[in-house]
Amino acid sequence: MDPAQVADWAGHSVAVLLRVYVRCIAGRDEVAKKRIEEELAWNVG
Repeated sequence: MDPAQVADWAGHSVAVLLRVYVRCIAGRDEVAKKRIEEELAWNVG
């Protein structure tokens, strides 16, 4: 998602959003990559 949109929904600036929520998203990049790969494979095959 677009960080600016999420920050707006949360009522924060992007800087505050990233500072406050970085602990929630740290290390989630591998999960995100796997989901993207699965979706791309499903769409191709």
